[in-house]
Amino acid sequence: MEDTEPLIAPRPEERPLNGHCRWSTAKQSPESKVVEDFRRRLKYFFMNPCEKYKARGRKPWKLMLQILKIAIITVQLVSFGLSNEMMVTFKDENLMTFKHLFLKGYKDRSLGTYALYTKTDVYDHIQYIINRYINLKNLTVGNHAYERIDGVYTPLSLCQEFYRNGSIYPGNETFDIDPHIEIVCISIYPVPSFDNDSLARHLNFSLDFKRLLSVKINLTLKAINLQTVRHHELPDCYDFHIMIMFDNRAHSGRIKIKVENDVGIYECKDWNVAGTSGKNNHLLLLFDSLVIIACITSLILCTRSIINGIQLQFEYNTFFHAYYNKIVSWSDRMEFVNGWYILIIVSDTLTIAGSTVKIGIQTKYLTKYDVCSILLGTATMLVWIGVIRYLGFFKKYNILILTLRAAFPNVIRFSCCAAMIYLGYCFCGWIVLGPYHEKFRTLDKVTDCLFSLINGDDMYSTFQKMREKSYMVWLFSRLYLYSFISLFIYMVLSLFIALITDTYETIKQHQEEKRSVSQLQAFIAKCRDQPESGRYQTDEEPDSSCSDPCCCFG
Repeated sequence: MEDTEPLIAPRPEERPLNGHCRWSTAKQSPESKVVEDFRRRLKYFFMNPCEKYKARGRKPWKLMLQILKIAIITVQLVSFGLSNEMMVTFKDENLMTFKHLFLKGYKDRSLGTYALYTKTDVYDHIQYIINRYINLKNLTVGNHAYERIDGVYTPLSLCQEFYRNGSIYPGNETFDIDPHIEIVCISIYPVPSFDNDSLARHLNFSLDFKRLLSVKINLTLKAINLQTVRHHELPDCYDFHIMIMFDNRAHSGRIKIKVENDVGIYECKDWNVAGTSGKNNHLLLLFDSLVIIACITSLILCTRSIINGIQLQFEYNTFFHAYYNKIVSWSDRMEFVNGWYILIIVSDTLTIAGSTVKIGIQTKYLTKYDVCSILLGTATMLVWIGVIRYLGFFKKYNILILTLRAAFPNVIRFSCCAAMIYLGYCFCGWIVLGPYHEKFRTLDKVTDCLFSLINGDDMYSTFQKMREKSYMVWLFSRLYLYSFISLFIYMVLSLFIALITDTYETIKQHQEEKRSVSQLQAFIAKCRDQPESGRYQTDEEPDSSCSDPCCCFG
């Protein structure tokens, strides 16, 4: 429908009064009164909380609750973030400690892989790991100890994986191999009386490197994270399940060594901290419970508001069909579904889940630090994004929200088209350049590398690191990189920016000309009643009180 098309034909009995959409009481028809009342009802629905307070005297409880939520959720996140940082730091530093303790000649390296190339080195390193494990108490400067179950030490496990049978003769270009894998393990207890001779007799095993796939050494150590005491938190007990793997699956003459650390966190059995009680922990649990209660209240109120909006949408659709015999557009229908409330509902759900997991962590029933951090971090991000809604009450700030909302459908369609081209370059780069360049070795590395190139990062090193093993591949890499950079930086990004800029200019022009951009807004704009005019008061909803307790939270 065009903006100039009248929504309702003027009637002779209608006359304006003081610029308001009022009617002559003597001549106002029942049909006209229904139209005007519904128009006023729609205008009230789309008012901001301050305008609703002026119109009917309802206090903006949802607004005050959201402001309270921003404060307490942020405090909760900061508190958990400090605790999570100490836990992650403790795990990372212990992993580095284990590498220095058990890997012979290990040095801190930012690049490269720890690897062995001779049989003697492999045997020496296995022997070295076992000796360091047995003499751990005399070596470590940390509070590490062996695990004991029912008074018995948990042994170190040394396992080798190899093909069942195999005869390999590269010189004759012949081989006969059974691909079934067998595993043989031995256990070594941390007995202090072990000397090198008895240990060598105990380790009566050999490695057939032609059939060998891997050697895995598994051991378990325990420790206590004491640094939390300084932050008035009870220390946790840790189980470190360490696996040292000698990887020979490639059979390339290079055995790579990697160390993995699986951590278990639980409450210590017996503890005593001088001058400390469980009061701080109880206060944290009480605070987390307050956050959950606030989020549940917000969730109920926002869900109620969305339901009311959907009900009003159906009424508006029926009204327009009955009075004007017109179909309401889908965009007008979506105006009744407040996206900010959906954002708040998602944020509340994540906060409730994250706070529940946090309570489980504090009571030592759960150790899902990563899950909790993702839930609380995402929830806090959405809460702060929701602040934009309240800035949108001011016209100068509202243009950002209107631009994002108007440009979103076109941005999604444009992104889908650009993603097809991007994926094509990803697969091509992975297949062709992967064997010759570290940044294209796996598909996820390719996506990261190309996205960095779009933003202008690391361009020169990407070009320079291409190994000139094949002139054809080197030439292809140049054509590939130049075409990708030219296409995405000079065309795709420019079109993307132009798309948003065009939407911004359109919205800005509409605001300057004060034109209604939809059928719904044009219908509501005919009502000139101000919030403080008193025209929004009804018998069912008095000025000073609410008969329905839920209505007070409008």
